[in-house]
Amino acid sequence: MRISKKVLWLGAMCVGFWNSPAEAVIPQEKLAAEPDTLETIAQAEESLLPYLPEVEEIGATPAIPQELLRARFAKLERSIPLTYHKSSHEFVEYFIYKKAKFTKTMMEKMPLYFPLFEKTLQKHGLPVELKYLSMIESGLNPTVISHARAGGLWQFMPATGREFGLYQDKYIDERFEPVKATEAACLYLKQLYRIFGDWELALASYNTGPGNVKRAMRRSHGTTFWTIYNVLPRETRSYVPQYVAMNYMMNYGNDHGIFPENTEFQIPNDTIHINGYIDLFTFCKQSNIDFEELKQLNPQITKTSLPDITRDFVLKVPSMQFTYLVSNRNSIMDSCTRRYLPTGVMVARVDSTTTDSLGNVSAFPYALVSTGQEQSDELEDQDTEETIERSRTKRSSHTVRSGENLISIAKRYRVTVSELKRWNHIRRSNIRKGQRLVIYKEVKVKQPTVRIASTSYQEPEKPVKRNDRHTKKRYHTVQKGDTLWIISQRYGLEIDQLKKRNKIRGNAIKPGQKLIIST
Repeated sequence: MRISKKVLWLGAMCVGFWNSPAEAVIPQEKLAAEPDTLETIAQAEESLLPYLPEVEEIGATPAIPQELLRARFAKLERSIPLTYHKSSHEFVEYFIYKKAKFTKTMMEKMPLYFPLFEKTLQKHGLPVELKYLSMIESGLNPTVISHARAGGLWQFMPATGREFGLYQDKYIDERFEPVKATEAACLYLKQLYRIFGDWELALASYNTGPGNVKRAMRRSHGTTFWTIYNVLPRETRSYVPQYVAMNYMMNYGNDHGIFPENTEFQIPNDTIHINGYIDLFTFCKQSNIDFEELKQLNPQITKTSLPDITRDFVLKVPSMQFTYLVSNRNSIMDSCTRRYLPTGVMVARVDSTTTDSLGNVSAFPYALVSTGQEQSDELEDQDTEETIERSRTKRSSHTVRSGENLISIAKRYRVTVSELKRWNHIRRSNIRKGQRLVIYKEVKVKQPTVRIASTSYQEPEKPVKRNDRHTKKRYHTVQKGDTLWIISQRYGLEIDQLKKRNKIRGNAIKPGQKLIIST
């Protein structure tokens, strides 16, 4: 067989082709704003292209007959075209002969994620065969991060992830959470298909952004992927052929001698709700849970602990240890919800106004417990207030000046364009001089919420019952742009608590509505 070598740019998302997974995945690019592009593409972001390996070009007598691939592509084709092309033929042989190990790994991971992908794609009315796209995006690694900071199974950039509802902070990154990331990917793919009305163009734009695809269409006067093929970025030219080849390999890989050996399945799990600080490493140690299993079930957690401000976080735990966890909840939660301050004092994080991690109402306030004998005399019979930082949502306004637009205002206040539009009920991107825009920002506020107690345990005093006739209720009048989440964060309440006080069943509130904050 005659084989000549040439360098092809593999698709930017092919994580399995490199030794380091963090270098293997590149997301859809963010392009400069155009009037007809998605809002999520409105802000330009840099993308880094990796050095990609060599692929052997098929010669006059390929190892796999062209006629066989054409026939099988046609047999597999459903909603998304599986067009035979020299490039897709090359990638099929690449996956068979040069990257058989990667292909086998993808076969082994299919049962782990494909049931979720299929269910979510069907829910959104999208072609089920889009499930193969995640293989060339991330190699089915939920925590992989690319050079350009794209992350997760579907390789969302941070801004794009937030645009589609994926929360991110120092402790939590929902781009890594398979269920939420798959939901966001379906919404994004649906938008791209609405723009182009063609699945091959939609896939190409998922890789390089709709702006680049439209630019290629204008330059070439083409209307399909293959008519604009030669003017697309090099990595995008091979992106769709890779998808075609991966679809083929997952269906006909066995015919080429590639079989899964260690098939992976989801770990049976139950859930608990976390409110407040928790040391997850200690939690696992006390619960007889393998920390690696906990990380596998909760890939969105990026640290070994969750902070004080955590509210209603759903933590998945292996079902095998759940009964033991429930039976020993007091000792387990007592050991992992404490943390040391720089002074050597231990903080026990229990919120008296909320339920604890296993759903039981707590009767104890925050308490500081001394960890040294020499401090016990100093702390005894002494009440000292401590402060902690809480996040509050602050509302402000901005008056539009001459020459300003939504992008410049969003950059100034470090928010997204979509947030500005949502807060101010703006459908298009047009704003006028003198227009007042509402802006919400999270600020840190110090509050005296901790008390120092002695080392010996004392029964907490029972709260004194007050006469309701002398209790003054506190209200909040709903402003334009307010949501239950914003209001709850502002007053340090649980959303369920706020809804219960005001007898709200759903999540809908309207401007002018008066909500009871405290009674």
